[in-house]
Amino acid sequence: MPPPPATASASASASAGQITTTDAAWLAVLASGIAAAMHIWKLPAALAGIQADLGTTLVQAGLLLGIIQVASMVGGLATAVGGEMLGLRRLLLSGLVLLSAASALGAAATDTYLLMAARTLEGVGFLLAVVVAPALIRRLAPPRRLNLALASWATFHGMATLVGLSAGALFLLAGDWRQWWLVMAAVTLLPVPLLLRQVPKDPPPADAGLRAALRRVYRTVTTGRPWLTGIVFACYTAQWMAVIGFLPAIYRSAGLAGPWPGLLSAFVGGVNAIGAVSAGPLLQRGLSERCIASWAFLAISAASLATFAIEWEGQDNGLVIQIVLIATFSAIGGLIPAALTRYSVRIAPRDGSDTAVLGLTQQIFNVGNFLGPMLLALLATQAGGWHTAWWFTCGLSLLGMLLLAFLGQRRRWSRPS
Repeated sequence: MPPPPATASASASASAGQITTTDAAWLAVLASGIAAAMHIWKLPAALAGIQADLGTTLVQAGLLLGIIQVASMVGGLATAVGGEMLGLRRLLLSGLVLLSAASALGAAATDTYLLMAARTLEGVGFLLAVVVAPALIRRLAPPRRLNLALASWATFHGMATLVGLSAGALFLLAGDWRQWWLVMAAVTLLPVPLLLRQVPKDPPPADAGLRAALRRVYRTVTTGRPWLTGIVFACYTAQWMAVIGFLPAIYRSAGLAGPWPGLLSAFVGGVNAIGAVSAGPLLQRGLSERCIASWAFLAISAASLATFAIEWEGQDNGLVIQIVLIATFSAIGGLIPAALTRYSVRIAPRDGSDTAVLGLTQQIFNVGNFLGPMLLALLATQAGGWHTAWWFTCGLSLLGMLLLAFLGQRRRWSRPS
């Protein structure tokens, strides 16, 4: 999936020089990403309880789903500068600690707006943890494991969805959402000892200081490919975040009760990892990242159209068919972030910053994460149901395919690397 080890090492930014370590180091970073992303997915199964407790409306629920992305919308590049100056390991640890504290604060919220404020702080912690993680994995992974390590990182969202939604659905059978928030505050700190023990301390950057860091970031963001890649990423994340985030509510509206909406949603989110892992072999066979992402956009359009445009209620095995279709949407969709992550870590100019590419794309696609749930909630509210959701998913997939075609024609936007 990534370039050969020699190429990857040669093109690493000055702040992310290659350090050969054991597999335990990059696995600790992967575990940290999963723990961080679980904070996004602790919410959907708890929405019903939050709405009953705090009087939260459906549109406010959509805002709660998306507001954790606000920090990533505005702070991706700032985090990249921080990573260049302060070190990737240090920022990752800081992100986990902040996530834990914000989750504990959210457990004490007395109204929706205080919970939104806590979710915003969680977003800052999430940003610090996940923006630096791919560059840190690239630095830590032994050369023979680099392909596996980066492909595994692309699964972290799907794994967090599987664990977060299923664990939340089961826990909420006996506890309430406030207790779940406190449990998640503790879970977030579990990878910290692993990071301290397995991940070497950050090496001093070859070119230290704020001015040097800003110069590397500037050289990166003045190229075109990171911007277009981020927008394509957003075309995927906006629809996936919205559909999976509201899936428990969709299943409840279809008549499912108890833990089943959360468990089925966890299954659908978890199979996203299948696509992420499958991207590596496809790239090894010579398919380009843009080709993989384009075909994946086309496939998830067809799957979402069949899921939402057809009236499955009342048909024999209709719910089963709908679950299979939306699981197909999620599984094939996993190819897109895997391919785009692989593309992102190698498009920085020679004198630029890998972390800046990741920060910029994170900043852009989190605009999609933020707006996606709210837009889908507004569409469902206006239409009186979820049957028009395919307008949203297919429209974004079409835009993503068009931008991928455009990206392939605009190589002159990037500096030589």
